[in-house]
Amino acid sequence: MTTVQIKSDTGNDTIDIIKTAIDAELKRLELGLQRTERQIAKFEDEYKISSEIFLLKFTAEDMKNGDPEYIAWAGELKIKERILADINRLKEIQYVAK
Repeated sequence: MTTVQIKSDTGNDTIDIIKTAIDAELKRLELGLQRTERQIAKFEDEYKISSEIFLLKFTAEDMKNGDPEYIAWAGELKIKERILADINRLKEIQYVAK
């Protein structure tokens, strides 16, 4: 859990502004996650395998378009991992006002 302590001379409006900004970032990340998941689903549909099997068993030589396609799929999986970590960190924030 992450606790954000906010000290403001102007009242609780500052907390609302920060919460709104974090909510906007969460929405942006969730949209990015949806886009990434669509890209991953295209690869899984095309090759009829899960991403887990792709990571365990596939090489660039197994791909129709070689290195670029392998890098694209692996890259989307890494992006998904990063986005999920960011979303989880933001969702666990608790606010404390002073």
